[in-house]
Amino acid sequence: MVHGAAAMLAMSVLADSGIEHSRGQYHNPAMFTPLVSSTLSILASLDGAARSETSAHPLRLASYGIAMVVGLVGTAFHVHNITKKPGGFSWENLFYQAPIGAPAALSLSGLLGLAAEGIRDEKPGESPKLLGLPAAPALAGLTALGLLGTTAEVSLLHFRGNFQNPLMYLPVALPPIAAALTAEAALRPHKRPRPQAKLWLGITAALGVAGVAAHAYGTHRYSGGWKNWRQNLVDGPPIPAPPAFSGLALAGFAALALLERHGDD
Repeated sequence: MVHGAAAMLAMSVLADSGIEHSRGQYHNPAMFTPLVSSTLSILASLDGAARSETSAHPLRLASYGIAMVVGLVGTAFHVHNITKKPGGFSWENLFYQAPIGAPAALSLSGLLGLAAEGIRDEKPGESPKLLGLPAAPALAGLTALGLLGTTAEVSLLHFRGNFQNPLMYLPVALPPIAAALTAEAALRPHKRPRPQAKLWLGITAALGVAGVAAHAYGTHRYSGGWKNWRQNLVDGPPIPAPPAFSGLALAGFAALALLERHGDD
């Protein structure tokens, strides 16, 4: 399940960065890097999900590590691009320059992939570890942080759009509830069912799917509709972005499942 979450995030990054960087006509060769690293993360995730082996594979670990590093470097590049513009960290630059939080999704994909590899050797009665920490609360905490970060990015972009459609409030208001419940599970990792957390993670996952449809509809409303798809995919709302919520929700479900098996261990 965690491999699936990593794959969904990487797919979102691959499609979104491909569209956004085409806007910049790939004037910097480094703009191809997230396309390569997200593809590697997708392939590693699909391979990891398909295999039943109980040990981590070095090539998958390398792919996820590359994704994590490329995401961090991309964030630094985006911050640099904003700060060098007139006005620096102004609202206008945050709205219209390189999205400051977008590369972090690639790092999240890498981190989730590394977590998936770390818990492959889960043994009955033994709590799996990630970097020496219990895997279940660590994964829940990472999911909560990812949901909050993604919500912050969405809030910025929807604020830029002046929340002209009331539905634009949903991905700002609902995922933080799932994040709070998942964070509570991380901070109080008791071995018990968490139906409310599962409910809100399910809502968040559905929101990611619905967001694709909403963004596709928004793109359709631009001049020329889908007949002018080359231009409207670039200028319209980012269709590949919302599934990041679905991927993080999937990671949250995996964390809750681990907590039900290994909480308090």
